[in-house]
Formats: sequence, structure tokens, C-alpha cells
Amino acid sequence: MKRISYFLCLLVVGLFSCKNAPVTTPPEKDTRVYATFPEWSRNATIYEVNLRQYSPSGSINEFASHSPRLKALGVDILWLMPLYEIGEVNRKGTLGSNYSVKDYYKVDPEFGTTEDLKNLVKQVHEAGMYLILDWVPNHTSWDNAWTVEHPDWYMKDENGNFKPPVADWADVIHLDYSNMEMRQGMIDAMKYWITECNIDGYRCDVAHMIPADFWNDCRNQLNQVKEVFMLAEAEIPVQHSAFEMSYAWKLHGLMNEIAKGEKKVSDITAYYDTWENDSFPPYAYRMQFITNHDENSWNGTEFERMGDGYKAFAVLAFSLPGMPLLYTGQETGLDRRLNFFEKDNIEWKEHPDAAFYTTLLKFNKENPAMWNGEYGGKMTIVSNSAPDHVFTFYTEKENHKVLVMVNLSGEEQTFTCEGENYGGTYTDVFSGEAATFSPGETYTLGPWGYRLVSR
Repeated sequence: MKRISYFLCLLVVGLFSCKNAPVTTPPEKDTRVYATFPEWSRNATIYEVNLRQYSPSGSINEFASHSPRLKALGVDILWLMPLYEIGEVNRKGTLGSNYSVKDYYKVDPEFGTTEDLKNLVKQVHEAGMYLILDWVPNHTSWDNAWTVEHPDWYMKDENGNFKPPVADWADVIHLDYSNMEMRQGMIDAMKYWITECNIDGYRCDVAHMIPADFWNDCRNQLNQVKEVFMLAEAEIPVQHSAFEMSYAWKLHGLMNEIAKGEKKVSDITAYYDTWENDSFPPYAYRMQFITNHDENSWNGTEFERMGDGYKAFAVLAFSLPGMPLLYTGQETGLDRRLNFFEKDNIEWKEHPDAAFYTTLLKFNKENPAMWNGEYGGKMTIVSNSAPDHVFTFYTEKENHKVLVMVNLSGEEQTFTCEGENYGGTYTDVFSGEAATFSPGETYTLGPWGYRLVSR
């Protein structure tokens, strides 16, 4: 189902110069009343599993054979797109949307059984990984049992009929969060999968459309069952009371616009200078990505949106503060939009992008400067003489330092950097070779070129 796109359309306000100045420190506040930030999440990376398209059968069991490969790739958290029973009334396409839930307590036969999920979770845990489920709290299918058992749990139109939350989402109907019984029913369903299958948390669909006080109550109750990890499909600072991680939608939108020539690299500097960005608490994990299921199916592959620059943007996404996301097929060079409502198998094949992303995932996990939230390093933007095309910064934690230079244009760029703190001898993350950077030195990056070095 297509998601609301205003996240990608928000304007970046203000453009400020920066001379080797640290990114403004967010206000000193701690609102993590319920978010626990499990220790295992602090240097973790996340991988989104499009179960339907992952294998010929699209089953949990067939996907399980891929988990050793994903472990070797460097993945820590597996996020499975919704696998609950899918509605039939007003269904879109032949198979319907995973986000049209008929029964929150059942696995759809398309994917397998609850027992299959239990076995997968056990296998994932034994491999030292974690598994979260995609949860759909905002709406259900038209034929969900709640429509008969609890019709008062839904929003109604002026004629007293069920209604979609958004006109385009005609296959689902809107739940009413002013109803306290409905809220508890939703939380009870979320508890079920934790107790029944020992999952490790949830990615919560359109979390911004749900009242923040619900999430606080929900997380408080889930904490009493198990310490879980929660990802909000939202970009709302206050929700970090209950969620460890939220989407960095606005920054992703900037990347798409820079790739198309609609924005300049200096807009990224402006983004990090704005109060809006600073309003996120310092401990919040922000999810960084160049693609996901919504982007791929509705807005195009990273190759469509970013062209030859996709690797440069990937290096940026994997090195900026936050947790990097890898989407199904990204490691195999998936170069087409996956159908959302029909079967559309991915062809798994050897591809050089696998080694590229393995290097980035491993680097993120092993270098403390790259860790998530307050567990990672402090980012400092380095001014350079090509601010509209080249983004330069370093991230530092204790004795770990990472320097990043990325040319986000299709033209070769020659530039100098201001200040001295970025200088020194580093090791190139991709080649393993030593590299020295000195104040006043001139650097050249080819079209969409990048340097990622550490010491």
C-alpha cells in the first residue's frame, strides 16, 4: 500500500555555513520513559524481508534457508513484512496487500503457519540475530472479525459506514483510537506474538497516524512481557518515548532530490543545522536508507531514483548517524520495482553489490564511531570548497575516527577542506590501504566518488 509522501516533501529551511563545527547538540532532555534500547541493538543493522517475493513459494520455511547468507552478509535484525491473514473483501490485485489484516492472530497460509514462524525465530536466535514483525495498527481489512464483533472499534463516515483512513487505501478501514477497548485489543494482539513465538519487537506501520499516548501504554505493557525493539514508521521526536528508532524520511527525500539535481549537497548541511533535526533526542536511533518496500514499489528502485550515484548515497546512508537499512534484493542488484499485490519472485544471483554492502555492514557493526544513537560517535561537518556537490564530515568516539568524503554529483570535483581536525593517517575501508589527509591539501573525487576511511 502506498504510504503518505509528505515526509519526502517537507522543506529544508535555512542554509548555514559550517567551518569544522560540530553538528548542533540537541537539547538536553531524556524522554525515553518506556524505550529500553536493548544492548544488542546498539551496534546493530537492519534488513527488511519482503517475504512474498523472497522465494518461489514466498514461505517462511523457504526464507529460512537464506538466514545463514544474511548472517554472513552482516545483518543483525531481520524485519519481516506483515505475514498475518490477508483480507479478501475489496482486495487489491490477486493476492492483496500484506497491510490489509484479516486476523491479527493468524499467519496467512500464503506464508505458512505459526509453528513455521516459531522455528524461524529459533533459528535466527541461534545464529545470533534478532527478528521483528511488521505491525499494522492503524487499519484492518473490511472482513476482519472485529468489524462484526466490535464495530464500535472503527471510525465511521457521515452515514455511519466504515471508511478507509486515506482514499487510496480502499482495501482497509480505519480503527478508532478514542475507543479504549480497541486499544487494549491491539496491545493484546501484539503481546501474543511475543509470548507465542518469542519475536524481538515490531516495526509499526504509519505510526505517526496513531496517538503518542497509545504507544506509551503499548510499550509499557510490552516491556512487562519482554525487552523488545521498536521501529516507528514516523519522524516524530516525541514518539521516541516508546520507540528506539524512527525513519529519517526527510534526509532520504533530500538524497533523492540531490540525485535528480533538484537540491544541492549544501541542503544536507542545512538539514543538520536546523532546529527540526535537533529536536530529536540524542539517544534516538534514526533509520538511514536508500530504498525500502515503499520506495521500491511506488517511487522506483535506487537505480531509477539515484542512477549511477546509488553507491555514493549508500556510503552516505551507512556512515551518517543512525542505523542503516538494507532492503530485500539490494545485495543482489535488484533493478526492478517489485509488484505489491501479485507474486513477483526475486532472482537471487551473485552480484558485486553483495561485497560492497557486506563491507559497509561489517564496518558499521565493528567500529564504535558508527554505532547507533548515543552509543555511536559525534558527527562534525567539515566545510569544503565545493559545498554544493561534496559532503565531508568525520565521526569520532574515544580513539575511533571515521572520515567521509562523498561527491554527490555526476561531475569530477576538486576541492579543499577547511580546518585541521579531519587530518591524519587512516585506513581505507574498502581497499584496506593507508591514506593520509592533510590540511590545505587538494582532493579530487570522480563522478559519484567517495572515500570512507577510519583510524
